[in-house]
Amino acid sequence: MSQSSEQSPERSSGRAVPTSADVARLAGVSRATVSYVLNNTSAVRISEPTRRRVREAAEELGYVPHAAARSLRAGHSRMVLLPSAHIPVGPLYSQFFSDLQWELRRLDYTVVQYGSVGLKPEEAARAWAELRPVAVVSLGEVELTEQAVELLKRSGARAVITLGTQQVEGTHSLVMDQGRVGEVATAHLVESGRRRIGVVVPEEAGLGMFSAPRLDGARRAAEGTGATVVPLPLRYTEESAEELAGRWRELGLDAVFAYNDEYAMLLMRALQDAGISVPEETAVVGADDLLLGRLLRPRLSTVHIDMVLGRELAELVDRAVRDEDAPPRPRPLLDSRVVRRESS
Repeated sequence: MSQSSEQSPERSSGRAVPTSADVARLAGVSRATVSYVLNNTSAVRISEPTRRRVREAAEELGYVPHAAARSLRAGHSRMVLLPSAHIPVGPLYSQFFSDLQWELRRLDYTVVQYGSVGLKPEEAARAWAELRPVAVVSLGEVELTEQAVELLKRSGARAVITLGTQQVEGTHSLVMDQGRVGEVATAHLVESGRRRIGVVVPEEAGLGMFSAPRLDGARRAAEGTGATVVPLPLRYTEESAEELAGRWRELGLDAVFAYNDEYAMLLMRALQDAGISVPEETAVVGADDLLLGRLLRPRLSTVHIDMVLGRELAELVDRAVRDEDAPPRPRPLLDSRVVRRESS
């Protein structure tokens, strides 16, 4: 091919696709200036009137920079890949990922979500690598291996960041201590005099990576105290909560750590409907410290989780991309503490 797509108009559905050369002619500037302005290059000083003229010309022509061409010039893309999961992570994590995407966009990265349900680590890494992202931020549903991380880096990923329950070799690992959530909730119930404590284990697919460590943490907190921990499988449906509440007195439970605030609200309503008073007969503790929990009667006790901010993670991505030789190192995540309210 003698000319690049930026030098000769492409055609799509019979229409000529505008190029940076067209924008340069209309704005009366060089193609380099167009590139500097539209790629938000800060290393070159360009006056605000010139920037405005270039943007207006691009808007008038309907010109959009070619991501692949830009990647070739820069030697890497500006794409950050976020493998999307089917995990019902709840409002706390949803807000976190929304904030993360906004902050990455502010730093001039393109965020792409990739459906990764059912993929094994190497399969997932190969699929992600095909898009040539400059960074991958994985929630942890796909448990990356050292080999998968190496494959991503050979394909041009300058940073691989994982959020999960364990460190992954070769990545910047943000280690979420999910066990601590169950531990502090159960310790609070034990200190309140409760001795037979139910721990909700959601039956929804994908939540095992959170619920299993939380159950383990609850068991650690009960060791040597005389208290007993009873796992309580529960689906996030009114019918499942009603069925469990109907067996409550038979189970002999006087407290429950309900996994998170959403399950706690569901179960507490079912317990009250079954005539079980909260907290007199049964204390209830959730997690995530959602606003809705404060609006209940009784107000819901919860575990407040101090997560890394979306801005902090976006800046970590940016630093890792800029300095890919910096050694990855794990960081602890999730400082948890109980917020005692009326339900316990």
